Amino acid sequence: MAMVTHLSPSLLSLPPSLHRRSLLPSHRRRAVLLPLPLPLCSNQDSPSPTASSDTTIIVPPPSLDSSSTSPPLRVAFSGTDNGSHIYSSIAIADSLSLLHPNPHFIFLSPPSPSLSSTSIPSAGYTISPISNPFPSFFLLLPIALLHSTVSCLFSLSKFKPHVFVGTGGYLSLPAGIAAFILGIKVVVQEQNSSPGIESRVLGSFAERIFLGFNGCVKYFHKEKCMVYGNPVRVSLKKYTSKAAARLHFFPSSIKKGEGETQVILVLGGPTGASAVNYTVLNMYADMLTEHKNRYIIWQTGPDRFSEMESLVRRHKRLLLTPFLHEMDLAYAAADVVVSRAGAMTCTEILATGKPSILVPLPNSPNDHQTKNAYIMAEVAGSKVLTEDELDSSSLEIAIDEILGNDKLREEMSEKALSVAKPHASMDIAKCILSLLNVSAAK
Repeated sequence: MAMVTHLSPSLLSLPPSLHRRSLLPSHRRRAVLLPLPLPLCSNQDSPSPTASSDTTIIVPPPSLDSSSTSPPLRVAFSGTDNGSHIYSSIAIADSLSLLHPNPHFIFLSPPSPSLSSTSIPSAGYTISPISNPFPSFFLLLPIALLHSTVSCLFSLSKFKPHVFVGTGGYLSLPAGIAAFILGIKVVVQEQNSSPGIESRVLGSFAERIFLGFNGCVKYFHKEKCMVYGNPVRVSLKKYTSKAAARLHFFPSSIKKGEGETQVILVLGGPTGASAVNYTVLNMYADMLTEHKNRYIIWQTGPDRFSEMESLVRRHKRLLLTPFLHEMDLAYAAADVVVSRAGAMTCTEILATGKPSILVPLPNSPNDHQTKNAYIMAEVAGSKVLTEDELDSSSLEIAIDEILGNDKLREEMSEKALSVAKPHASMDIAKCILSLLNVSAAK
């Protein structure tokens, strides 16, 4: 089996070309039988990745085929109610849909109102609402965890998935435990450089662990780990011209063909990044007054939108919104991105080649956002501002440094694109199908 050794602390993957043949029927209820011989997604005959964050052995995923004669492929997903977990699941589901002609998916997700309850159905997938297993009152934890696990057992027993994909967060734990009890194969996709407790627990009995960062290998059994980078939504891979994207957001303000326009994309996050929002609130008016060619697309997050809307003065070069559903257009329009340092945001910044200013959330689990941010600084030249350093002056200086230097912007963009792994979701999907083939062949 071919192997590639890649020395880098960045996101890693080996995107192979995509081929399709036919998937044969299987007599086993929880397995999809693939034609043999087939290169398996396994590293048993190759050296395992070391615990070092500098070296990992990457095994290329197999080429897979499909046909209309294939039996149904049923896959269950679960994570928690944030963009990283939701959009990585959607990206994997999208890729499985491209590889298999008869896929069926279910997402075990928080009930409405939630980001999951809107984002997942809008992507065309079905959700099964599951309650939070980690209540605010600690003494209720065992009861809540048991209740969530029983709910997941019911949903999974009814759906009968061939494999469960846990993308981290509180809901992946009871869902993964339920899958394990039912004898369903479990795989984990961990987006961050430092995994949460839920992913670590699931990793102990998972068949495969797909990682976004090389340095995360040391937290798991190395022989299970595949470092392919984080999945990226299919929509972000589509080309949209910068001019067209800008006209979408500012149809009456930007003149067609205007060359000196500069667009700042501020991502407050689905639940609202208070420090980022308040800092932008204190600087946006002066910046737009001083720089007549600058425009701001500002996602406040749903939790902070009403407050920001009441405080922000209307401006023709400012778009204020609680949430951006057309992220492909937002990234295409932007010259620089100001954001937290969540794993999926970092992945999307790399995939779209955008210069970025990152403000890591200081109380993120295992301080993973700080780790993500400094990895981004190393591999993509991102500027990092801690919350202690963040104010209207420091943010404006960082924006001016990037927007005032064409060469720097080009360098940051080239660095980001050079380490992006746009085929991660397809690589993961291929390995999931191959894993099911291992089960069926036994």
